[in-house]
Amino acid sequence: MDLKEIQNLIKFVAKSGASEVKLETGDVKITIKTGSDEKETIVQQVPVQQQMPTPQPQAPAPAPAPAPEQSSGAAGKDASAAEENSRHITVKSPIIGTFYRKPSPDKPSFVEVGDSIKEGDVLCVIEAMKLFNEIESEVSGKIVKVLVDDSSPVEFDQPLFVVDPS
Repeated sequence: MDLKEIQNLIKFVAKSGASEVKLETGDVKITIKTGSDEKETIVQQVPVQQQMPTPQPQAPAPAPAPAPEQSSGAAGKDASAAEENSRHITVKSPIIGTFYRKPSPDKPSFVEVGDSIKEGDVLCVIEAMKLFNEIESEVSGKIVKVLVDDSSPVEFDQPLFVVDPS
């Protein structure tokens, strides 16, 4: 692993919000730790005596649920909104990475609020380690809400979209 690859890994870990990642490949062992109060990143590179199996980075804990929607109505509206939301399905991120709503900056978004989707439709892409992973819908329905801003880091199992399956 060369210096540029290590620097890219450090940038990726910093963006993802992970507090610690350990990577072992061949004769190289790397531990990257980031502190919430500190902006310091520590990289240790130590030769490994024995050959290790495939690298297994540690995933951080899932991100907290998004803040509840703000409602300007009375308690009756809140109850009906809660009932409405109980029918909705949340599409979550299957990986850690950077969320993109568009296939490229000059193209339109994959989906917008109000769009009808089918099972297998591409909703977004998530970049992880320079690979762009298309995230496909597992349900058919209508996009109710987009929960993540374009070009934002996302965690594993973080809610991305709210879909009304009716």
